[in-house]
Amino acid sequence: MSQVLETPPTPATPSPGTTAEPGATAEPGTTAEPDAAALAARYGLTVSGARPSLPAYVRLLWQRRHFITAFSTAKLTAQYSQAKLGQVWQVATPLLNAAVYYFIFGVLMGTSHGVPDFVPFLVTGVFVWTFTQSSVMAGTRAISGSLGLVRALHFPRASLPISYCLQQLQQLLFSMCALVVILLCFGVPPTASWLLVVPALVLQFTFNTGLAMIMARIGANTPDIAQLMPFLLRTWMYLSGVMWSLEHLLSKTDLPHIVTVLLKANPAAVYIDLMRFALIDSFTGDQLPQHVWAWALGWALLVGVGGFIFFWKAEETYGRG
Repeated sequence: MSQVLETPPTPATPSPGTTAEPGATAEPGTTAEPDAAALAARYGLTVSGARPSLPAYVRLLWQRRHFITAFSTAKLTAQYSQAKLGQVWQVATPLLNAAVYYFIFGVLMGTSHGVPDFVPFLVTGVFVWTFTQSSVMAGTRAISGSLGLVRALHFPRASLPISYCLQQLQQLLFSMCALVVILLCFGVPPTASWLLVVPALVLQFTFNTGLAMIMARIGANTPDIAQLMPFLLRTWMYLSGVMWSLEHLLSKTDLPHIVTVLLKANPAAVYIDLMRFALIDSFTGDQLPQHVWAWALGWALLVGVGGFIFFWKAEETYGRG
């Protein structure tokens, strides 16, 4: 009897664009990328760390609001945990800075002449400037100094600069308690204008947070910027009227008009003047730059919203490399 030899059937090769069934073996030289993309689309998988849309990003931040506030409070509590005086340094540090500035600029250089209530004037300027300075420095290191947290957990990275600015706002509120005592000791009575402190702080916090986000993105790509920032901030401080009255200085100097406008529009000077105008009754309206509230609102919207969008656009890059 003759034997009939049967040839085994040849496995069918999937046509291009089709998905192989489970257990099927891909032919040599083929790639699994189309299959992976199809499976990801079928089960709704997305790229890990992909940047969400701007509205979705805002919603994610709102969902993390408890984390942001808890993180900022924990950082504030731990800031002076190793010092014997503890949280007293939150108030003592800016007061010591104000004392040094008073001795150098008020006594030695005589910038107190022509400025009524110079001590409240100086302390208010130092406290408000410290809020901006600390927020910018903290924002610069927000991503580069927290790489372990950024790489270990998935969360909107804007939570970090926002929490650092919130930490500085809490520290400023402690300092404001000391400022109220100083104002009363130097004969500055409480008035209804003190209520303007609230909108002034809201605008400054928005501005500081936007600027911190801008510096956080720059600092994430160029960590060396953190070494340069103290010099830039010191120069900005001298141009912001922290230790002297810009109006008094400009009245004695003949500067080009554009320089005068830039000095008056300086955002740090604007927020300092707002706080002085709200708290010190001798800081009358004619000493306040024109349209100062418009400047304050404009800077808050421009830097706050613009800084947020600028930071969001690089969301996928933080912690990589």
